Amino acid sequence: MSTLTEATEAPPTANGRPAYRVTARRVVASEWAKLFSLRSSWIVLGLSLLFVVAFGLIAAFRYRSEIGSGQMNQDFARQNAVGLSLFGANFAQLALGVLGVLVTAGEYSTGMIRSTLAAVPRRLPVLWSKAAVTGLVALVVATAGAFVAFLTGSRIVAGTPAAMGFSHAGVVRSLLGAGLYLCLVAVIGTALGALLRSVAGAVSALVAALMLIPGLITLLPSTWRDGISPYLPGNAGASMFAVTPDPGTLPPGAGLLVLLAWTALALTGAAYRLRRTDA
Repeated sequence: MSTLTEATEAPPTANGRPAYRVTARRVVASEWAKLFSLRSSWIVLGLSLLFVVAFGLIAAFRYRSEIGSGQMNQDFARQNAVGLSLFGANFAQLALGVLGVLVTAGEYSTGMIRSTLAAVPRRLPVLWSKAAVTGLVALVVATAGAFVAFLTGSRIVAGTPAAMGFSHAGVVRSLLGAGLYLCLVAVIGTALGALLRSVAGAVSALVAALMLIPGLITLLPSTWRDGISPYLPGNAGASMFAVTPDPGTLPPGAGLLVLLAWTALALTGAAYRLRRTDA
């Protein structure tokens, strides 16, 4: 028996078959294989990349066509190349959040989670591995989409007031921040799927957190709204990829810390339920 085999296999069981140890690497490899064996994962990842790139280019083309016409909305006219290129992040966040939900809640809906937890009795490594794999894949796809959208969009708006390049302060940080934001949204979706154990319920909670609650907050008195709104997950995340933060929003670093806190809270709730209740 080779050294490698000795390092990865336990002594044979009574029936002569090797008893494989459950290791973090093997759990991650299992979750990686499950993620990419599903057609839905490829579809959602493709849509996420399409949303980031396509909507960013549409926004850049619209800006280019309307600049100087006198018909452009004032808020849109103040956009820069980064803001235009990342216009699709608002749509990609839902797609990647749904991907995270499907990774966990999808197993509960099919009953496969029982086999998963039987293979990994300690349970929590399953959650950490799912979150790590989903977050890493979302980070790569979202960051690649952000850079492609900016490279193309900045050429479209070249020669206009929105023109920017990589040498401008805050550009690279904003593009990386967009990728990190979408990564954390995917992890939050993973946690919500494990916490609620229902695809419909977790997707509804995700949409409420990212879109519905911020809309309802705008109905509150201004003093309340200004104190709550910056700390909502979507608004905190948006501050991470803003080149110049708007008045009343968090700085990029503070926005990252707030979103990390929301992510940790969601994962803590999912871990608690996973340990305390049966599948």
